[in-house]
Amino acid sequence: MSMGSNDGGLMADINVTPLVDVMLVLLIIFMVTAPMMMQGVDVALPETTSAPLSSEKENFVITIDANQQVFINEFQVPLNLFKDKLIKLLDNQPGRDVYLRADKNIPYGVVVQVMADIKTAGVDKLGMVTIPAENKPGQNKKK
Repeated sequence: MSMGSNDGGLMADINVTPLVDVMLVLLIIFMVTAPMMMQGVDVALPETTSAPLSSEKENFVITIDANQQVFINEFQVPLNLFKDKLIKLLDNQPGRDVYLRADKNIPYGVVVQVMADIKTAGVDKLGMVTIPAENKPGQNKKK
């Protein structure tokens, strides 16, 4: 049995059904694997464009410097005694806001540990201190 027309030539029609099947399978494979191949986005923290907050009362400013030393306002506190010291200060002066300043080059785990200690000390709202993006230190603005 030969395929072709009556004049003895070959049939030149392409069967597209297998081609469509293969393309649909490839499309499904790429749709499933594409979200798994997404990479993380590099973020430079802690620069923001928010306006500074004005405050009429004195606040507690917790600072973590580049050497991972913790300060309450200007006074250095060992990390293992930080939570107890903050609890005593908050008991003596309730109603004061607490803000956290952290060097952007210290490990994230240190910042999270200090934040956990602040929350454990009874602080419900913790503010983060950042540098406005347009006023970076070392840049001169011309007026």
